[in-house]
Amino acid sequence: MTSEALMIKELKEDFNRLDRAVRVLKYSLQQCLKIGIKIDYSLEELDRFESLTSRFARTSDIYTQKIMKGIILILREDSNTFIDRANLFEKLEICGAEDLKLIRDLRNEISHEYKIDDITEIFESVIEYTHKLMEIIERTEVFAKNKCLI
Repeated sequence: MTSEALMIKELKEDFNRLDRAVRVLKYSLQQCLKIGIKIDYSLEELDRFESLTSRFARTSDIYTQKIMKGIILILREDSNTFIDRANLFEKLEICGAEDLKLIRDLRNEISHEYKIDDITEIFESVIEYTHKLMEIIERTEVFAKNKCLI
């Protein structure tokens, strides 16, 4: 098997992981949309939002660390930093670089939530950017299929 064939196989496996992550992210999103954004949350509601934020972070990690890097390797592009990858994906017309940067920033906020006085402050952003992340993932899958990468 050639190195390119191995990279394509690995990318397909990463897309399968991403699909599983998206399924549970969508479930959490639906649960949180039913709750809505408010000032005070019950412990059960907080638990659901915590699940959403955790699943958002995990899904965005799989996308940025596995899918984006895999596509760039197969295309033999030179993009060492996240900013380079985001700009390349914009150039490839997959998504806007600014959207990717905002998703990455939100993921970092979630991962470092101890720096946030009130974790509930990010719930609205997570809901908004979950929709954006899923849209970017769909566009990336279309791109990968059109380029015969998966």
